[in-house]
Amino acid sequence: MSTAVTAKTTSPPASEPSVGYARYVVFVLMVCYTLSFIDRQILSLLVGSIKRDLAISDTRIGLLQGLAFGLFYTFLGLPLGRIADTRNRRNLITIGVLFWSLMTALCSGARSFTTLFLARMGVGVGEATLAPGAFSLITDSFPKERLGRALSVYSMGIFIGSGLALIVGGAVVDFTVRMPAVTLPVLGLMASWRLTFLIVGIPGLLVALWVYSIREPQRKNLLRSSDGSATRLSLSQVVEQIRVRWQSIAGISLAMIFQSMCTYGLTAWAPAFFQRIHHWSAGQTGRSLGLIILTCGCLGMYAGGALADRWKKHGILEAPLRVGVISGIGVLLLFPIALTAANPYITLALLAPGLFCLGLPMGVSYAALQWILPNQVRGQVSALFLLVFNLGGLTLGPLLPAVLNDYLFHSEQAIGTSLAISMGIGAVLTAAAFRVLYAPYRKHSAAMDTLELPASA
Repeated sequence: MSTAVTAKTTSPPASEPSVGYARYVVFVLMVCYTLSFIDRQILSLLVGSIKRDLAISDTRIGLLQGLAFGLFYTFLGLPLGRIADTRNRRNLITIGVLFWSLMTALCSGARSFTTLFLARMGVGVGEATLAPGAFSLITDSFPKERLGRALSVYSMGIFIGSGLALIVGGAVVDFTVRMPAVTLPVLGLMASWRLTFLIVGIPGLLVALWVYSIREPQRKNLLRSSDGSATRLSLSQVVEQIRVRWQSIAGISLAMIFQSMCTYGLTAWAPAFFQRIHHWSAGQTGRSLGLIILTCGCLGMYAGGALADRWKKHGILEAPLRVGVISGIGVLLLFPIALTAANPYITLALLAPGLFCLGLPMGVSYAALQWILPNQVRGQVSALFLLVFNLGGLTLGPLLPAVLNDYLFHSEQAIGTSLAISMGIGAVLTAAAFRVLYAPYRKHSAAMDTLELPASA
């Protein structure tokens, strides 16, 4: 016997958090996201020192920046997404922040490629808790018409974290390089790059305590049974919810594989580009590149969210996908020229609008999924989304330029050309993937308020 389960998209007005508190939630979670990107990005400034100490190639550095982190970050997201849909999301995020911060600090003790790879995997395990819980918390804290901007502000943590990692991390690297090796209790002799990992990992312990100040919000947009009561979905019902929206979920995930390939490739190798080609110090690279990432990337994210909200308000259901198409075109026009220019200041001048374009779809792609999903599956679909696009983008982004360097050009000095090729390919595929998705996404968005599916009694 079965009963009908219907998507209800309204919730009692009393359950709405105040606008001020909702913004506070986004701010705290954005700080967490910022911290996560500082912890994962800092390695890009330490490439030269790590290669010398551990005697490893560019390809192995690419694996440390991509696969080592992404492997557990993506696969553990699935069970953690289920927890986010059924348990306390604030507590899940608190535990995750504590764990990834400890693992970042433990990178300082790595004595081989294998031990550093394992420590980076641990960072990925902790960070896998954040996205499923954060997306769901933010969606329950804001009305639909503000969700694009809210998730874009949260997603600014990508560029804030990457920018601060370069600005502050570059200064730390310049400072520690001039220091003699430091001997610490238990840890022993610490080279400068090891000390840097330790310095950036410790603040996460305090941020984890701050996360505990967030209240668990009432869940909204729940699928309800025929008698009007909210229902907890079985795994088969979750799979069914994904199946009826598979084109939108798979299409957005595929588009973001290509977009994140550009993002992660740039953040992984742009510092090495300036250091190798233009002989800039870590501090000069960090200040220049970090400032552009921090400002232009964040402006692009906010503009993308505001544009999607505006278009959606005027009845354009595929609004977030249009933002993605614009992004792909902009990245294609700007980045290949920027990364092959002979003058570093021309490169920086083109990177500014390029990063604005790169940031446009990053927050609204998350909102695009939340707009078509009932509450009980948001965490799991978000985790599935992250699994797919991170396995592709987080792995290919850092790895493809390194492979081109090592096996096609056979030169460290070709990093600009390798990165330009990678980003050009990613940009074309991003725009194409978003564009072909317009029709199915319109259908799934329009059907959100009326969808019914069979469920076991």
